[in-house]
Amino acid sequence: MQKIAFIWDLDGTLLDSYEAILSGIEETFAQFSIPYDKEQVREFILKFSVQDLLEKVAEERKLDVAVLNQVRAQSLAEKNAQVVLMPGACEVLAWGDQVGIQQFVYTHKGDNAFTILRDLGLESYFTEILTSQSGFVRKPSPEAATYLLDKYQLNSEKTYYIGDRTLDVEFAQNSGIQSINFLESSYGGNHRIQGLADIPYIFEGE
Repeated sequence: MQKIAFIWDLDGTLLDSYEAILSGIEETFAQFSIPYDKEQVREFILKFSVQDLLEKVAEERKLDVAVLNQVRAQSLAEKNAQVVLMPGACEVLAWGDQVGIQQFVYTHKGDNAFTILRDLGLESYFTEILTSQSGFVRKPSPEAATYLLDKYQLNSEKTYYIGDRTLDVEFAQNSGIQSINFLESSYGGNHRIQGLADIPYIFEGE
């Protein structure tokens, strides 16, 4: 399996962090007297992203999106203890390590991702961790994947982006790599899973 590479998303994929994220958004909205509907916000960020939500709100309310982002990042960083691992995360990372799969992270989280992964004892599994502060155009732009493919001479047919949203499948498709996702997709390169424990079964016989 030396040729296989995994690029991991974090929120909703390796990390069960949506409650912490929603709580951070709620606090941010409260600071700016913005009405907050938890289910509407959850639905929006799953379909699009937190950044899209903040840009939309900033435009509607004539606010500075950079300030909103700063307040939200601070609020979220205070909630690191609320972030836990998705079921099967440790096991599948250890399995990948054991069978020689090279593992990376590409997330829209900021550099707080390093702190969380370190605190959870996962940082050593990854060859490189890319965050929103790494300077790449956001998903679904293939820019970050192209960087990793080129830098590490990865085989695009055996490189998988593992995520939980349509945006993640689109990122894989645009990047010309495979996708492992919790969602169904019309993309032929997508492998749907019910849980992280399903991932090793995709590679049986390789």
